[in-house]
Amino acid sequence: MQESRITIDIQLDPDKVPSRISWQASGSTAEEAQKAKAMLLAFWDNTDKTALRIDLWTKEMMVDEMADFFYQTLMTMADTYMRATRNEEMVQDMKTFAKDFYAKFRAQQLKENAAK
Repeated sequence: MQESRITIDIQLDPDKVPSRISWQASGSTAEEAQKAKAMLLAFWDNTDKTALRIDLWTKEMMVDEMADFFYQTLMTMADTYMRATRNEEMVQDMKTFAKDFYAKFRAQQLKENAAK
């Protein structure tokens, strides 16, 4: 059986806020660790039937980047759900929510920028 390893390194500032996130995967074509401004990691605990999560982002992560990150994450979660369940109706609901979320964020940004 083949094994793969993913390593995530988090550098914290004195207040224990992430200042740098990097990751590397065995078998990847990238020789250097990849930098990231944010990460979402979830595991399913079958015993307790709960999701265990790690959500981290650096101080450099801008609000508009976070909205992009969440939009893309929601869309890829919908794609993953489709591959796992073939439930097209639920997938479309998830994607509609993601698109509405992103459109509402953009409208708020435009309104805030106009008020400045």
